[in-house]
Amino acid sequence: MKTKLWVGGILLLFVLYIAMAFNQAFRFISTGVPQAQIMGVAIFVVPAFAVWILIREVLFGLRTEKMGKTLAELGELPKDLPRMPSGRFVREAADADFPNHQRDVEEHPESWKSWYRLALAYEASGDKKRARSSMRTAIGFWRGEQKSANA
Repeated sequence: MKTKLWVGGILLLFVLYIAMAFNQAFRFISTGVPQAQIMGVAIFVVPAFAVWILIREVLFGLRTEKMGKTLAELGELPKDLPRMPSGRFVREAADADFPNHQRDVEEHPESWKSWYRLALAYEASGDKKRARSSMRTAIGFWRGEQKSANA
């Protein structure tokens, strides 16, 4: 809950910043001076891009949370790995568990559940880039499953 409050606060500040930036962009565009209009367009484009990134990341978080809850309800989350006092996973345990999840994806390449667990395994092993990529793959398969169920 504490994390959601922080995210909400940061989102609120970001929305205020975006609103002020868009306001300033429109003020520059409406001056009629070509240089100011170019600046106005530039000021408009950068926050618009930031909004797109923000929406993409918030949706990523919401979807992964929903998928995780589904797996938890089904009892299909991977077993808890040992952690160091700092809270990080013990790397040797994570690396030893990783081949199980990799094999699961190879056996079920279109299963969002398998890809989700592989993403968690990558994260536990410290490979954040592959963890995000695997989670995006999981989201793609999950969304496809959701569309099929609703059709």
